[in-house]
Amino acid sequence: MRILLISSQDYIHHPVPSRHHYIFERLSDRHEVHVAHFHVSNNNERETKLIVEESTMFPFKSLLSHYTLNAPYQLYKFNEIIKKNKIDVIVAAHILAGTAAIMAAKYNKIPVLFDLKDWFPDSAAAYFANPKLQYLIHAVSLRVTKFNLKHSTKITTVSPNLVSVLQTLGYKSQLITNGVDTSLFKPYSSTSISALRETLGFTPDDFIIGFSGSMESWYDIEHLIDIPKLLPDKNIKLLFVGGSLFTRFDTTLKEKVRQLHLENKITFTGIVPYNFLPNYINCMDVCTIPLLPSRWKNIALPNKFFEYSACGKPILTTNIPNIIEFKYPNLYVYENTHELIDHINTIMKERPVYNLDLTKQDWNYKALEMEQVLQKLVDHNRLPTQLEVFNHLQEWKKR
Repeated sequence: MRILLISSQDYIHHPVPSRHHYIFERLSDRHEVHVAHFHVSNNNERETKLIVEESTMFPFKSLLSHYTLNAPYQLYKFNEIIKKNKIDVIVAAHILAGTAAIMAAKYNKIPVLFDLKDWFPDSAAAYFANPKLQYLIHAVSLRVTKFNLKHSTKITTVSPNLVSVLQTLGYKSQLITNGVDTSLFKPYSSTSISALRETLGFTPDDFIIGFSGSMESWYDIEHLIDIPKLLPDKNIKLLFVGGSLFTRFDTTLKEKVRQLHLENKITFTGIVPYNFLPNYINCMDVCTIPLLPSRWKNIALPNKFFEYSACGKPILTTNIPNIIEFKYPNLYVYENTHELIDHINTIMKERPVYNLDLTKQDWNYKALEMEQVLQKLVDHNRLPTQLEVFNHLQEWKKR
């Protein structure tokens, strides 16, 4: 297959890899995969096996300006890429660029799969603090998202509840959850991570509560910062791995730590290379998923859930239905501060370690699921050859 990927982010400069990196880097071993490049970031360029197609005329760093002003050019560019490379199928996962991709696919009579990795109207609006602008972004994003879903050949999405939400809106979708590289994320021995713990300033007696991921307001990280004050007699340290990409929320968190005089209790690493992430997770005695907004908790299935679990760690999580449905024994669900503290005390006493089978959550498995979906779209769209038509007629005459 010849695939054109319209990812939801700057594919080669975004510091945090997405499901599209994990899936399509694997598919590129068997197929010709092109990826549109939106030059909206200034981070170091990541290595890729995909064929990068520059799709930016105006390299604005503001997300709103960048994608709005580049949309007409992207329609022209996608059409050019399809014709030049004889693309068989498009995978779109972006709001405005996705619309351009869908229109180009329709013009060239090829199928388009829309991969909805989260509910875009909420996620797009969340980056804006101004309520009026937030309302406008949500309204426009909702309208464009519905257009994209309606005019796509097929839809895939990341969580069972999001499949249900789309069904109530009149859209049929197929579930392909996020996953994890089980060759990289796995339990490490205490001796193998003791040096890193020491480098980070932790002692062997420290109990480390950790968070890994984007540090944004939809995670209740501020509540976690209060834990050392709530349990002053415990040797608890916090480890936050990650940073804020398009906001300054991590700066707000660091300021709160300074105000509470907890600098000796809390460590911020910033964004770390993905290959090193399992080392940091294995430094943690318990991992957290403090997702906050109820509208997101009902449809979320965060990638960190699989990464924490593959490392055999107990997980403190808010009530996220799609996570709970997995019924993994390493989950400790809390609704309030009292339950959070109770779980911490239990984990500190028992120090559980888990060995979970995540074979069907491995990215290799997810890549196969995506490959099967795309192959069916291409096969269904392919015109029969003259020989196939002849054989079909011969079979029909025999009936």
